[in-house]
Amino acid sequence: MHWPRLHAWLAAVFASVLLCLAAAPASAQGEPLRVGSKRFTESYILAELLAQSAAPVLPSPPVVRQGLGNTAIVYEALRSGAIDLYAEYTGTIALEILKGPADMSREQMQAGLAALGLGLGPSLGFNDGYALAMRAADAKRLGIRSLSDLARHPELKLGLSNEFIGRADGWGGLARRYGLPHKPTGLDHGLAYDAITAKQIDVMDIYTTDAKIDHLGLAVLQDDRAYFPRYDAVVLHRLDVPQRFPKAWAAMAALQGRIDERAMISMNARAELQGAPFDAIARDFLAQGQAGGAAQASRGFAAKLFGADLGRLARQHLLLVAVSVGLAMLVAVPLGIWIFPRQRVRALVLGVTGLMQTIPSLALLAVLISLLGIIGTLPALIALTLYSLLPIMSNTVAGLAEVPQGLRQAGTALGMTHAQNLRLVQLPIALPTLIAGVRTATAIAIGTATIAAFVGAGGFGERIVTGLALNDRDLLLAGALPAAALALLSEALFETVEWWLRRRRHKQPGS
Repeated sequence: MHWPRLHAWLAAVFASVLLCLAAAPASAQGEPLRVGSKRFTESYILAELLAQSAAPVLPSPPVVRQGLGNTAIVYEALRSGAIDLYAEYTGTIALEILKGPADMSREQMQAGLAALGLGLGPSLGFNDGYALAMRAADAKRLGIRSLSDLARHPELKLGLSNEFIGRADGWGGLARRYGLPHKPTGLDHGLAYDAITAKQIDVMDIYTTDAKIDHLGLAVLQDDRAYFPRYDAVVLHRLDVPQRFPKAWAAMAALQGRIDERAMISMNARAELQGAPFDAIARDFLAQGQAGGAAQASRGFAAKLFGADLGRLARQHLLLVAVSVGLAMLVAVPLGIWIFPRQRVRALVLGVTGLMQTIPSLALLAVLISLLGIIGTLPALIALTLYSLLPIMSNTVAGLAEVPQGLRQAGTALGMTHAQNLRLVQLPIALPTLIAGVRTATAIAIGTATIAAFVGAGGFGERIVTGLALNDRDLLLAGALPAAALALLSEALFETVEWWLRRRRHKQPGS
């Protein structure tokens, strides 16, 4: 493969990127209703309930962006217009979004949200509060009934969700109110149920409508000093939604007061204990006016692995990897060529690029969302591109360093210009090492692209995120295995390319 061909291939990649980006606004022109959700079971179900309520009166199906992450990410998506609405809780709105007191009235919330371009929609009918829970047998043995009792047992291990630890209405204020001396460990909410069952932790934070509280025999500790506010489920929306989608808004408003705690616990149980899909749970509730519905067997592993979403997730994952690695090549290869003869600049650029590799992917995505004001594919592509720069750039430099000085000088002696020497002599020799860098970058991108699902960019990480929320090992594997298969396919492809290059080199005269 000569440099002109490689350059043409890079140009083709760049053109495809431009086409993808140019197509994005066109798809947005239809202005579908966009419903978001956080990354836990109940929020997934409520997003489907809202979307399915609105769907019959919309000209095009609503877009449901599931599992976008914690409050900060979903709120940023709403504020930036990436979604139009999602189900939120009054305590979270008061303390986390408006930074006000926990006892804010609905009118005060409306006024505060209006200044942000947001509105408070219908109340869905149930309170899903925070609480701490522990194994009922241990609570009985130790005589622990309330959070005040918990303060007298500093030996107990607490495993709390990372969001709860960092929330204004979370661990910090709770520990001060009750004088709790414990040092909690941060855990994913779904995994904490496994940890408390396995006795790796003694106490966890729960939502009061969690289905597994009774199923696992947990005792909910009484909030005897009334620390936690009410968390009534409501619809948080952009102010223009009722005007843009009047019929859909009226349909969603009909959900007001229809879902009580019992119904929500039942729906959560169908998802977490029976493995029922979120859309089916919502459809049954809307069709029958209750959470029950026909009994549904849990889907097996094969059904989850080869589900209807496999093709869509594969396309999204491939697009994230191909575009990010292609963009990284367009930046890293020319930059690597430019810095190669400039040793001080080379050390600085490679050092900065290497430093970016050390930034945790979720932290980088959070920073990009804050800077760009949007979620989804764009911040994911930027993050993946930044992570792909180092292996490609460093291998470009390493490949050029492998070119014997005699060959460089021979090209100059033959009257070649610097550009001709680079294109005809140095880059063909450096090409195998350069491709090895692209190979490494591709492997990194395939693995890291699973994190993109946390910001609504899709890919196989979507299954992994949902599996974490449901503590569903089969669904986790159904996302991890296709990503691993994609990594193996990319390795086989690059192995074939490198074999072809070796064979081509051996066929050249004088080799």
